[in-house]
Amino acid sequence: MIAKLTGKVDEVFLGSVILDVSGVGYKVFLSNGNLSGLITGKEISLLIHHVIRETASDLYGFMKKEEKDFFELLLSVSGIGPKSALAVLNSASIETLHEGITSGDASYLTKVSGIGKKSAGKIIVELRDKIGTVGASNGTTTGSGAAIEALTALGYSEREARDAIQKMDKELSTEEMIKEALKYLG
Repeated sequence: MIAKLTGKVDEVFLGSVILDVSGVGYKVFLSNGNLSGLITGKEISLLIHHVIRETASDLYGFMKKEEKDFFELLLSVSGIGPKSALAVLNSASIETLHEGITSGDASYLTKVSGIGKKSAGKIIVELRDKIGTVGASNGTTTGSGAAIEALTALGYSEREARDAIQKMDKELSTEEMIKEALKYLG
């Protein structure tokens, strides 16, 4: 089982990269966030989740342990495969997904192709209790969720509210987050 690869970026494609490790090229699927900063010829290290099936042997790479852990947590939900799990990681930051799952907000999950309301609900139900150990480095506060609710009640779209709150220091109180978000959105 391959757990880590270190090598030079040979080619970058949409959704994957060819990593040259001592003359052997490995095709590794990556999230868009990890692909965006890659430069051909640069040496990188990737944590690998190796998926072996009857017809394929695929490698999924991650720059951070938290991303790999979250990916593997998504795979623990029945009906969610590696391509769907990677698509979920492409939909939002781990912190945002973590908060959405713990608060029961399926909106980020249903944006992903192949994940409908039923699958999103299944992810939320199965991962809500498990997710405390994975995801945000300091954990996201429930204050940010309350601030988002307050901003949507004031007429801002949920996306505008999330974008504004996501840029905030998570140590702020709910009231301070709302004040700062109103300045940002105003």
